[in-house]
Amino acid sequence: MTYIPQINDTDVQSIQGWMQAEPDTNSVAQFMPGPGIERLELKFDIKELNKALDACLAREAYQGGMQKQGFAALPLTQRPGQTEWTDNDLSGRFWTRGDERYVEEPREDLVPEIDFSEFNPKFKGTYFEHVHNELAKRFPIGRTRVLSKGLYNCNSWHRDPEPRLHIPLITNPGSLFVVNHHVTHLPADGSVYFTDTRGYHTALNGGETQRVHIVAALAYKQITK
Repeated sequence: MTYIPQINDTDVQSIQGWMQAEPDTNSVAQFMPGPGIERLELKFDIKELNKALDACLAREAYQGGMQKQGFAALPLTQRPGQTEWTDNDLSGRFWTRGDERYVEEPREDLVPEIDFSEFNPKFKGTYFEHVHNELAKRFPIGRTRVLSKGLYNCNSWHRDPEPRLHIPLITNPGSLFVVNHHVTHLPADGSVYFTDTRGYHTALNGGETQRVHIVAALAYKQITK
């Protein structure tokens, strides 16, 4: 039975046109570069990355006061001599528009990324130390954390004072990264991704398994407001 609309206006014509094509359901499980998110040439061994993750978690548990909300962190870098991390160290300053007022407001205190110059001695000798050394040869690296996100979980829609590098360790096709108007999946194949988190962004895990990334802050000049 063919549906015949009673009204044939431009909205009807638009929807009829859109219905002529089927959506792409394959490329959504791949990386698609876009404004604010690019893949670097640098690449690490994904098997060694996951061996290092297991080794580090055997030495130290995830930290942070928001683990019940799906956000957990393992600090790979520290201030020289640091032995304890506050929740602010693990998260840090960000800006968000949190309610119906659409007013941008700061959350938490600014963390000087350049202060986190020392690799965490608890994880010495792991492949993560090699990763940090290789990144630090190329870029000013600040806080470097392993960040875990629970299934069916999403970060706030916010912006940060500096951009970040992401190295996915464990992921799934429903794990997505959004920067401003661009959204893509980051496969866990050892690749390093530049994410310009100075723009509004979020990370979400819409999959059925945990999502784990190394996230390294690029300690260039920070935005302060």
